[in-house]
Amino acid sequence: MDVSFVQEDRYTFRIPRKGKMRADAVFFASKRILAHLESEGYASLVQLMNVATLPGIVEPALAMPDIHWGYGFPIGGVAAFDPAAGGVVSPGGVGFDINCGVRLLASGLERRDLEPRKAWLADRLYERVPAGVGSKRRDVKLNRRSLARVLEEGAGWVVRQGWGEPADLEFIESGGRLEGADPGRVSERAYERGLPQLGTLGSGNHFLEVQYVEQVYDPEAAAAFGLAEGQVTVLIHTGSRGLGHQVCQDHVQKFLQVAPKYGIELVDRQLAAAPIESPEGRAYLGAMAAAANYAFANRQLITHYVREAFEAAGFAPREHALRVVYDLAHNNAKFETHGGRQVLVHRKGATRAFGPGAPDLPPAYAAVGQPVLVPGDMGRYSYVLVGTEGAMEKSFGSSCHGAGRVLSRARSKKQVKGRDLVRELAAAGIELRATSRRTVAEEAPEAYKDVAEVVQVVEGAGLGRRVARLRPVIVVKG
Repeated sequence: MDVSFVQEDRYTFRIPRKGKMRADAVFFASKRILAHLESEGYASLVQLMNVATLPGIVEPALAMPDIHWGYGFPIGGVAAFDPAAGGVVSPGGVGFDINCGVRLLASGLERRDLEPRKAWLADRLYERVPAGVGSKRRDVKLNRRSLARVLEEGAGWVVRQGWGEPADLEFIESGGRLEGADPGRVSERAYERGLPQLGTLGSGNHFLEVQYVEQVYDPEAAAAFGLAEGQVTVLIHTGSRGLGHQVCQDHVQKFLQVAPKYGIELVDRQLAAAPIESPEGRAYLGAMAAAANYAFANRQLITHYVREAFEAAGFAPREHALRVVYDLAHNNAKFETHGGRQVLVHRKGATRAFGPGAPDLPPAYAAVGQPVLVPGDMGRYSYVLVGTEGAMEKSFGSSCHGAGRVLSRARSKKQVKGRDLVRELAAAGIELRATSRRTVAEEAPEAYKDVAEVVQVVEGAGLGRRVARLRPVIVVKG
């Protein structure tokens, strides 16, 4: 496919519509990121162009600078669809890990308070938060009825069981609950997979990190978020586990069957789609919202066990004072108003970045904008950004979600073969706990772009503004 594009400014590139594309495609990149896209044969840009062929798309189809190849949509992809113009919903534009997302906790501790108990705390976190493929909790007993409540109520259900504080909910995207969830649209197999996994991390790039604020760039926004240099923070990255994966799998198969009925021509079967207003589209959105609520509840329950781990390591509740700064989603589809009309915005490996005064922001953040949490790799750093007016104008209020892979898991394992990454990280002052050395090799720092460069592109393109940089000191991986 012809992937010719024009450069509009230093960080913005446009692929004019061609062939079956119904809209232009826009992506954000630096010279180095552009070189990587070229080295992979522009495979992820071809996916972005394919997204632009879907009915009812609102121009343009977008990709953030952490773009890489994914299922159907590229990871880092953003696309809005207009229900009034026959717009569609596509599970590939949400992803298999529905509402995979990140939660940032801020503590009352400073880095120097942590150092004497760092290894002990790492052990307590690893004990209390199950991680890895198929990981399960054995101390939280759900049945089908209570799980249906989780799917409908999200993080609020967890708080009402005593696993959290009501104030936590104020600082979660959408209050920790997507409206329109329909537990009846979730298959029995998805229920089976979800029952034992609430409160677990999962595997791959999911993690729990204890960090500290290494640098503040925007004092006003940092003060609004309650962040200060030297402060200990916690970043939790996980999603809807096997339940969300099953929801996606179930509906991809259904959409493949019904797409011809609605006259939807798929240039890629992984873009299986149905009209938003169709029975199949509404069924998926109900199941997707239910899975998203499971993910919000999952991160809420993990937060409870993180607080317990700090207390087991000798930090009294008044000392650690762990509070939610923000919790946001990476993989979902939400109805939002942009350009004066309601559209369904798919974000797949991308996140909201709403600017000052935007709806659905906690009152404490309304004057500065939404926190945007951008994890890096386990050996370097992560960033807190803030949403901007530019994101609202250019990207449907969206930004990047992380560093983005540059090496496949197989290539990463091959490249680090023979190295002791655990020892390397320890030499850098990072305590690592992981279920297997294979996971560690797959998640080596060099498997990812330098998140600082991704953030530079986001800031240069006006999609976000740096607030703080966080440096890891404890990493728990599946």
